[in-house]
Amino acid sequence: MPAIEAIVIGCSTGGPGALALLLGALDQRLQTSVIVCSHTASNSHLLCDVLAQHSTLPVIEACEREPIRGGMIQVAPPDYHLLVERGRRFALSVDEPVGFSRPSIDVLFASAAEVYGNGLIAVILTGANADGAAGLACVRRAGGLAIVQQPDDAAAAAMPRAALELAGADHCVALDEMGPLINRLCMT
Repeated sequence: MPAIEAIVIGCSTGGPGALALLLGALDQRLQTSVIVCSHTASNSHLLCDVLAQHSTLPVIEACEREPIRGGMIQVAPPDYHLLVERGRRFALSVDEPVGFSRPSIDVLFASAAEVYGNGLIAVILTGANADGAAGLACVRRAGGLAIVQQPDDAAAAAMPRAALELAGADHCVALDEMGPLINRLCMT
């Protein structure tokens, strides 16, 4: 299996609680880049502060042209699409919402798939819409791994269900199993 360079995580309804649990379970020695896109944050500084209370890794807001860094959590700012560029830097876009969402999980996942290919893990958590399903399909086509929260374990099952129906998954697990799974995949 190729080395995992980056992890992209998408969530919506119920996302902050799910992120807190998942990020809190990641090994503090993890050197993989972790990029989060959440629809529920109108203030990413507040979301970063909340997640930092639970995460074993530093949590910051992703900024335009900033390098993607390993060993930390970088969160998409509100009202911008977050994209990964070939030079492993972030780009922000104010293009129209995709599936009524900006930031769009699909946009982040598709751009990350182009850059990282089989060195990418994409994670779909709880949410009440279908954003992330098409992006997850892009990740799988590029050889990346797909991890989806079990729909019956999610606060809102629509997002993981849509992802499973459109893209399938390499792993479909309960939220409390995700952190240990990611640690095993990235640190072995």
